[in-house]
This record gives sequence, structure tokens and C-alpha cells, in this order.
Amino acid sequence: MMKKKLLNTMIIGLAAAAQASWAAPRDEVVSTASDQQSVAVTIYNDNLALVKDARQIRLARDVNLLAWRGVSAQMRPETAQLRNVSNPTGFRLQEQNFDFDLLTPQKLLEKYIGREVTVVKVNPATGAETRETATVLSTNDGVVLRFADRIETGVPGRLAFAGVPDTLRDKPTLVISLVNPAAGVQNLELSYLTGGLSWRADYVAELNARDDQLDLNGWVTLTNQSGATYPNARLQLVAGDLNRVRDEQPLPRAAMAMAAKAADAAEMQQESLFEYHLYTLQHPTTLAENQTKQVALMSATRVPVKKEFLLEGANYYYSGQYGELGQKIKVGVFVEFDNKGEGLGIPLPRGVIRLYKKDSQGNAQFVGEDRIDHTPKNETVRLKLGDAFDLTADKKQTAFQKLAGTSRYNYVFESAYEIVLKNAKPEAATVIVREPMPGDWTMVSESQPHTKAASGTAEWKVSVPAEGKATLSYRVRVRY
Repeated sequence: MMKKKLLNTMIIGLAAAAQASWAAPRDEVVSTASDQQSVAVTIYNDNLALVKDARQIRLARDVNLLAWRGVSAQMRPETAQLRNVSNPTGFRLQEQNFDFDLLTPQKLLEKYIGREVTVVKVNPATGAETRETATVLSTNDGVVLRFADRIETGVPGRLAFAGVPDTLRDKPTLVISLVNPAAGVQNLELSYLTGGLSWRADYVAELNARDDQLDLNGWVTLTNQSGATYPNARLQLVAGDLNRVRDEQPLPRAAMAMAAKAADAAEMQQESLFEYHLYTLQHPTTLAENQTKQVALMSATRVPVKKEFLLEGANYYYSGQYGELGQKIKVGVFVEFDNKGEGLGIPLPRGVIRLYKKDSQGNAQFVGEDRIDHTPKNETVRLKLGDAFDLTADKKQTAFQKLAGTSRYNYVFESAYEIVLKNAKPEAATVIVREPMPGDWTMVSESQPHTKAASGTAEWKVSVPAEGKATLSYRVRVRY
């Protein structure tokens, strides 16, 4: 509490110091957002972005010290590249420093350790000010000051500073020493990679009454926690899995608060880029610091959908005696559609699809969600929405015997199963029963034919009458 109070008392002094001497070094050319001509931001999936900042800056001939203010606080300075677009010949860089130690009362105090400050006290009765010089000895858990005749902790007043150190800035700044071939206004472009900018795809779909069509809208959700604002930026997004060299111990960044804001719905255009896909927003947009916004990605209506009920088994009970395998087993609900047709047929970025359906009163109700990976055009999108309430299954092993085998590699087992599917719905339903078969397997007998979905998978499509039940029985021999 005392430390907080102390910092509050210093604010006036800090503001005065900033106004009086927040000037850059006399030989430093300062570039701010007012010099900016354009900015382009390309955001990748994995909290990585490429920023291209174009500015017009007046430089002297030969050596210049350029302070480029307003860069991302999470920029990777080793990736920074400055180009002179108007006069590239003879333009070269000598040195650069990334100053991200930002001006705060605490930071200013720390920079003044071993230096003198002025302690200003106000007489509460008369309002008269008295000033006394002191040296800052420490700022750990409070301030320790050495006066001419004593040492004090805590400040009975406010502190005034002679100036702000050159390396302590109010905004992240890239300071570049460069050689410029000709005096005058130059068109410069700074590009760099930065963290703190990310995007993800979110999809919202609504099923029709018959569950055979849906309307799908895709949104791109952008989050800017980079510590900078990018006004009227040309925005591009890259979908794909880039290989990146990871730091052995990446430094965590403190979480920042985010404000939500929706943007105008304007669809993005996409194109191939190397082995990835590039999405370009068709109008400039501002990415404000500590902001989340959404822009439209795609939209499609009346997309054909197939709904599926699936009961999936396991392979452990084919090599042992188990008896009952479960009562009232839940049956999964899946929907799938093809990424083709009007509004679709574009690469869909990885994201979450949330499905809704209108109830009898016309209100859209949430019915489930699932995550999709990057999906090329013409591929099938398959979503698990949950488990059916009115469809259940009872499963048991009705017979088991070992036919042969004396070691773990030549066993032969034969076992039989009964699956009773129950349907409480007012209409009939078809349930796919999928059983993973281990080893070399042979179906000995079955109550209805199966299909071999894969080398180790048997499937049955069982029709279950409305408010009724259906029984599937089969016997299988497996060899290990």
C-alpha cells in the first residue's frame, strides 16, 4: 500500500519531467505514426505476424540516428529489416537497438538509482513549496533516499526528475544507426516479425427442420496483444502449419485485457501461397491494441448434410471372457457435409463449428460443436455433436472359447455378441454399429450382413423402429 501511494505521489513530477525533457537526443531523428503512409499485417496461425510499416521521413546525408516509434512491443528485433525505397543505392544500416523499457514511475526511479532527484514538499497550512535534493539509493520494496544529513525511506511529498534517460521511452522504439546517400524526405519501409497477433476461424451453422441442410457462416477472430496499434492496415492471414525454430525457454508475457469489437462483414479472398493458403481482407481495417475483432470469412446456404447415429465398440473383449459389456450405452450423433458448392469449395482454416437449430417457437438453440482441422476444398467435414438422448444400446458377450494356441502369437478365439438397440423417438432411426476387429478375423455368423469398412473394422447398418428395438447378433473368430 505504501509503495502504491508513493508511486502516485510521483506522477506529477514524472509528467513535468516528461514535458520538460522528453526530447530525444539532439542528433536523433524521431519518426512517429504521423509519418506513416501505409501498414500491412500478415498474421499466421501460431501467434506470429509479419508487419510492414511504410513511412516518409526526412533524413540528413550520411550518418543518421533514427528512432522509429510505435513498433510492436513483442517484435523480434533480429528479424527487423529497414529499406530505403526511394534511394536504395548507398543506403546501409550500421546498428540497431530495440528500446522496450517503457516509461513508468517505477522504471524512472530505477534508472535514477545513484543519481539525484528533487523532493518537493508542500506546507499544508500555507501551501508553500520547499525543495530538497536527495540521492536515490534503492527502489526495492519502497524508496531509500540519502539527504545531506540523513537517510529516509518513504517520500513525504513528490519527486521531481531532471529528465528522462534516453533508453526509457513512452512507446516501444527501434533506434537505428544508418548511412543515407542524400538529404531530404525518404520513403522507408520497416518489416519485422512479432508475437502478440493471432487469429482463429470460428464457424456458425444452423440446421433446418429435417436435419438435411444447413446454413454456414465463417468468421475470422483477430486478437491484438502486441502492444501497438495498426491503423487502416492491409490485412492478410496465412492458414497452414509453418515450421518454426523454438526458443529453449520462451519468456512468458503478462496477459492483457481485451475489448471485443465486431467488424463489418466483408468476405475474404483466398489464394495458394507455397504449401499454405493466404486470405486477404478486401478493405483496410484497424487493429487496435488490446482488441479482439471479427471479420467475415465465408458464407454458404442450404448445404446438403448427412446425419448419422454411431455406436462404436472396442477390441479388448474379442480375446477374453466378459459377459455384460454395458447397459444403456449412448449412441453418438454426427453430421457431415462436403466442402464444395456455392459459398464453399474454398480451403477452410482450422477452427470450431457451432451448430444451432430452431425449436418449435422459432428460437435458435445450441445443439453442439466440434473442431475441424485445415480442410481443403472438396473434402468432407465431419462433426460430432454429442450423444442421442432417445437412442441407447445394451451389449453383451453371449459365448467365448479358445480354439487353439499355446503362446501369445498363435491364439485363436471365437466369441459371440448380442447388441439390443432401443429407440424412444417417434420415428424410425438407422444406427451404424462399428466394431474394431483385432488380428486376422472371420465372421462366422450374423443376423444381418456386415460391410468391411477397413481391414480391421466391421460395420452394420441397423434399422430401429419408432418406439421399438432391434437386435444384432454375430459370431466372430479372431487369430493372433
